Amino acid sequence: MTAHKKDPVLVVLQMSGAYDALNTVIPYSDPMYMEYRPVLKVEPEEVLALDDKVGFNPAMAPLKELYDEGKVAVLQGIGYPNPIRSHFRSMDIWHTAKPDKVITEGWLGKAIRDLDPQHENVLTAVNFGRGLPRALAVPGVSVASVGNLETYGVLTGIDGEDQRMQALDIFAKTYSPAIGTGPVNDYLSQTGLDALKGADILKTAPQKYASTVEYGRDYFAQWLKNIAQVHLADFGTRVLYTSLNPGTFDTHANQSAMLTKLWHEVTSAVHTFYHDLKEHDANQEVVILMFTEFGPRLGGGGLCGRRRGRRRPVRRVSLP
Repeated sequence: MTAHKKDPVLVVLQMSGAYDALNTVIPYSDPMYMEYRPVLKVEPEEVLALDDKVGFNPAMAPLKELYDEGKVAVLQGIGYPNPIRSHFRSMDIWHTAKPDKVITEGWLGKAIRDLDPQHENVLTAVNFGRGLPRALAVPGVSVASVGNLETYGVLTGIDGEDQRMQALDIFAKTYSPAIGTGPVNDYLSQTGLDALKGADILKTAPQKYASTVEYGRDYFAQWLKNIAQVHLADFGTRVLYTSLNPGTFDTHANQSAMLTKLWHEVTSAVHTFYHDLKEHDANQEVVILMFTEFGPRLGGGGLCGRRRGRRRPVRRVSLP
């Protein structure tokens, strides 16, 4: 019997706020690191060595375990020409893959359009968190954006599909005088219908889910649990996205304590997510991409924080 091969699935984890890459993947054997970071440095004996030159922050033990199993790759020095140090513009560049001009179409939105050109699946992509990342935004591409899968819904106070369809029709007619009855109005109407259909499908995911794995109670861990629930429900979702709240990794103050706490929470959640999928024999087709907008300069920015730099490591977690 030939095993059915599932379509590959991309899970994107956005580490908002520009984490300190030098205290994440630490060049512990480089004397310049020790010299230029007298306060912020991590001592070599505390580093989780990947080789004789670099290693993970000691708070990242869960990710180090996956690395030792051959599941993690670290790509260092990723950047683009003429980098800037604006959080907003830099993240915009990573979302659009266009460093030389401002555009509105996200790189993942374009990929979703290519994956589902006939709009056959309203759940080809699902985002968990606040708002919709620009990376997923392309006109005509519907992406469900979920705050909490347990309570997610559209027009949930209205019983019956016919009544909710009528409410959407009223919404479209309300805005028709302002936007007309052409393509824009049609797009809004279709977006509403897609959201309604997607919500009805998504709300069944928690009911289908059962696991012995326990996630942390922080938002990020719970969003990764939601991602696992959607993936395991076999909705045909190909792109799943979540991020920490804006500025979370912007640890200019009290960095040592904050960076330790954040990396422990993030890597623990990723480790749990991996074992959840593995328990369900559903890890073979999943790849995680973890990124941030930019990295730090070599020197620290005073006693507690760090200054902005130009490059950052990107982590790729494969789950075979």
